[in-house]
Formats: sequence, structure tokens, C-alpha cells
Amino acid sequence: MPVNPADSPVLGALYGTDAMRAAMGERAFLAGMLAVEAALARAQARLGIVPATAAEAITAAADVDRLDLPALAAATRNTGYPVVGLVRQLSALAGPEAGRWTHWGATTQDIMDTGVVLQVRDGLGLIEAELEAVIAGLARLARDHRDTVMAGRTHLQHSLPVTFGYKAAVWLSPLLTMRERLAQLRPRVERLQFGGAAGTLASLGEQGLAVQAALAEELGLAVPDIPWHVARDGLAEAVSFLGLLTGALSKLATDVILLMQTEVAEVAEPHQAGRGGSSTMPQKRNPISCEYVIAQARGVQALVPQMLAAMAQDQERGTGPWQAEPLAVGQAFLLAHGALACARVIAEGLVVDPARMRRNLESTGGLIMAEAVMMGLAPVMGRGEAHHVVNHACDLALAEGVPLAEALLRDPQVAGKLPREQVERLTDPAGYLGAAGAFVDRVLARV
Repeated sequence: MPVNPADSPVLGALYGTDAMRAAMGERAFLAGMLAVEAALARAQARLGIVPATAAEAITAAADVDRLDLPALAAATRNTGYPVVGLVRQLSALAGPEAGRWTHWGATTQDIMDTGVVLQVRDGLGLIEAELEAVIAGLARLARDHRDTVMAGRTHLQHSLPVTFGYKAAVWLSPLLTMRERLAQLRPRVERLQFGGAAGTLASLGEQGLAVQAALAEELGLAVPDIPWHVARDGLAEAVSFLGLLTGALSKLATDVILLMQTEVAEVAEPHQAGRGGSSTMPQKRNPISCEYVIAQARGVQALVPQMLAAMAQDQERGTGPWQAEPLAVGQAFLLAHGALACARVIAEGLVVDPARMRRNLESTGGLIMAEAVMMGLAPVMGRGEAHHVVNHACDLALAEGVPLAEALLRDPQVAGKLPREQVERLTDPAGYLGAAGAFVDRVLARV
């Protein structure tokens, strides 16, 4: 039985996705290594290094369903790597004549690393597609609520008016940057690993570079400037990117959780019967998607240091750091895709309550407009005096439970300089949104 909940038959429904499990699971890893071995044989056949018939037989035999997994597990336990046992089985399946050409000039790490790169390529494709869906959902929220006024909050208290579209755009902007980062990192990550025993391709003589190029072409991968057996920045960058991505998603989830509080109730996750329910409290509709975005984000971020630590590889082949990477890569991709899937539920189905936003905005009787009033009074009485007058009016409004406008007009300094209409205009939240709309438009222009 699985130890990690993300891989279990029951709890796995809460973490990750089946699509990413298929891309990053052990079956895909074995299939990837077989694909590399078959591609190597075809590339070398094109160059006249191995017989074409051998390449055909090796390719036909490179079927993960034909592997004897118990035997492969036993061989892996004995040697410390799966490649020796895998090559032995592949050679036997290809037949004695073809089998002797299997794994020609390669080393274990070439096959394992390139197999992982094939998985990462598929995994990044899944990440990209789900990210695009989240971006589209948040863009719609930003566009639809560009001018929906609500209370902005700093230190969890009312600060200044904002719009819900502005808030959605704040969630959206980092994800647009993540999309850019993803496009930039893929060429750095989706690279062939092929260097032979010590990374010099010595076993292939003068044909080493030609084999490397032909193999990269077979697999659709980039050719690195030098084998990266002990230069692990590509995979470390991929997992670090997932840490950044899930961090951005956790900001969205945290805000939605806070806005869903009963006392706030300005938004809600999309409801379906039984979702977010309690075993004892029938009224509960808990922020389940948000909670699992945050949980999975923390899981990914805990794996980033493991990948960074694994960059300290010794000499021409690491003695331990490389073996630590498989404990992090697949889980990071699985949890990140799960966080995106939960965020997509939120982005596409978030229920927004503008009326509740307005009631909450007005609940302090205009105190949220204190800065606006101060800036309006500053030209006629100086900023320092204006701050003092407004601060006094806020104290009065809180003490007596009257609107800020009324408290201000009780002050002779204010009543003598500003008519009631201007004071009421200064305390209207819709008139103090600054560049909120322009910022939303800027972010939407990037979509």
C-alpha cells in the first residue's frame, strides 16, 4: 500500500490528478527509459553503428507491458539502479542478434535522466494546460468585476476601497508571469542527457557527437552544450518553478478563504451537494478547494530545498544527491498539478456577492474613506492639520456610532471650508479608486 497519501487509492483523490500520476508514475518512467533505449538504437542505425534490423527488433521489444516487473525489482535491489535489469530484459526480448546492440555506448544515468526528462516534458505540458484554464477563469473575474467596489484590507482590517476586479487581477498577474517563466524554462529543462560513463562519449569515439545529435532528434529534445550528469540546474529549476507557481496559487486560496468567512461572506467556492460539508454541522460549506491548494503548495515548497541540495554533486557522478531527486520530482509535479486543478475550480466557479461587498464597505459608516477626506482637506488647511481633524472625526464616529461625514461636519474647521455635498463626495468609496481600473486593464492586456 502507498505510504504517501497523494498516491493512495482513497486519499489520492484529494491530492494531485490521475493525469499527472500517469505522466510521472513508475510505469511512465520505465516506458521512458525503454523509449530512450529504442531511440538510441534507431539513431545509431541511421549512422551505421548498429544494424538496422537490430534497431527494429529493439524498438519492437521496447514495450513496458512485456517487462517482468518482479525480476526487474530484484535486479534493481541488487545493483541500486533499474537500468541494468531493464537492459538485460530488453536485450532478451529483442533476441540474441539484436540484443547485443542494446545500450550501445550509453551509461545508466543517460537512460534514467533522459527518461525523467521525457516525463517532465509531459508533466510541464499538463501544467501549462491547467495554468491556461486558471488564467482564463481569473481573467473573466477581473473583467466582469472591474468596477465592483469592495473594501480593501490591510492587516485584515478595512484600509481603502478597491474593486474585486483589481483583487482578481492581483491574483492573475503572477500567473501570467508564471506562464512566461514556463515558456522560458522548458528549453533549459527538456534537454537530452547522453555522455557515456564519465560524460565524454569516449566509447563512441569520433561518432559520439553525431550519435548525441541523432538521439536528440529522435526524442525531440534539445542538445546540451555538455552532458549534465552532475549539473542539475535544469531539474532543480523545474521544481523551483513549481514552488513559485503554487506559491502564487496559495495567495489566491488564502484570500478566498478569508473572504468566505461567515462574517465577511463576499465570495464562495462553487457549491455542489455535500462538498465541504461537516459530519456534525449540516450548515457548513467549507473552502475545500482553497484548503487543498494551500496544502499541496506547502508540499511542493518543502521539496524545493531537496532539489537545490541535490545540486551538490561530486566529481563526474554523484554519490547520493542524484538518488535523492526521484523522491522530489514526481511528487512536486503531482501536487502542483493538483493545486492547479483546485485553483481552476475556484477561478471558473467562484460565486461573487457584490451586494455583500457593498454592505461590508458601508459597515464602518465611511471610515474607510479617512485618507480620501484627509487628502481633500489638505489643500485648504495643510496636511498635518487635516490629518489631525480627520483623526478626531474618526474617533467621534466610532464613539457615537455616526457616519464619518456627520462627524466631520460637526467640526467647525471642516464645515466652514467644505460644503456638505463636497464632504459626502469625499466619503463616497466609488470616487477613491485611484488607478484600480487602469491596473486591471494592464493585466488583462497581458492575457
